Amino acid sequence: MLRNFFKFLFFLGIGLTLLYLVYNHQNKAFQEDCALKGIPGEECSLLHKVWMDFQEVNYWWILAVLAAFAVSNLSRAARWLMLLRPLGVAPRLSNAYFTIVLGYFFNLALPRLGEIARSGTFAQYEHIPVEKVLGTVVVDRVFDVISILLITALAFALEYDTLWNFAQTHVSLDGKAETLQRLFWLAIPIGLAGLAVLFVFRRRILRIPIFQKIAGIAQGFWQGILTVRQLDRPWLFALHSINIWLMFYLMTYLCFFAYEPTSGLSATTALVVFVFGGWGIVIPSPGGMGTYHFLVQTALIIYGLSGNDGFSYANIAFFSIQLGGNILMGLAALLALPILNRNYRPKSMIQPALA
Repeated sequence: MLRNFFKFLFFLGIGLTLLYLVYNHQNKAFQEDCALKGIPGEECSLLHKVWMDFQEVNYWWILAVLAAFAVSNLSRAARWLMLLRPLGVAPRLSNAYFTIVLGYFFNLALPRLGEIARSGTFAQYEHIPVEKVLGTVVVDRVFDVISILLITALAFALEYDTLWNFAQTHVSLDGKAETLQRLFWLAIPIGLAGLAVLFVFRRRILRIPIFQKIAGIAQGFWQGILTVRQLDRPWLFALHSINIWLMFYLMTYLCFFAYEPTSGLSATTALVVFVFGGWGIVIPSPGGMGTYHFLVQTALIIYGLSGNDGFSYANIAFFSIQLGGNILMGLAALLALPILNRNYRPKSMIQPALA
């Protein structure tokens, strides 16, 4: 217990430090901008600006963001039940939904703690061995990894010129931009050649411990993908997967309309901001604190928004989702689960399809 508490403090410290660094950097730029406009320093506070921007937010759009979050979790719960049914069980959708929400809540304390809390709580109420539930959660996350990689590739394909031009302009490449671009395209045949070498000498390579570990992870991913073949309606699984990430994307796009400086930005811009923010959340800090802010702010700067407004938007989106979605819904799940399961008796296992 004490060890987990120190882990929580460690990751919280990382998140707060990153958030402070982003704030401190942007606050200096904000002070310089105020000085150019002749505004006294004591009347120029980025923190005050963010606070005022929160007061001007259209919270009806924030409610729409939270609605999209709820719909995404509904699809995630339905998709999870599809992975659980081959075990020979028929769990309740409500238990799947609320334990998923509970998982997001616990992830705020420690990265990946949510998956353990989600599995343990669901196993407790549905009387399913926790290791089997955890296995389905791992498969669920495998498809999330695949999804975010595909969406990232889509965003970069659609906005390659914009992103590359920004990198050339704002990242110091010392005149080597063209060389780097050539190296990027050269990396493709080199990568294919490397894969060919790995295939030919795979038996010798797999004797090396580090490659054995990598192969084990890759095999786990592949086995997770193959589980879809055991489902009655794999097309429905695919539709739920698409809807999960469509709703996640809409959370970013709808939040644009809640804040005046971002209300005129395009749907494609929202896709890039969504991808940047998604990777910010993946990085292990509580809910993506700090990393989310930095990457979302950077993405908005690419499309012409000022760093100050980008920082405000990042805070509006982050804290609206964390407070309204993960914390309030997580607390609601903590209260609802014992009540919903007070007299619930799960159906006994019927000829499990998986051992």
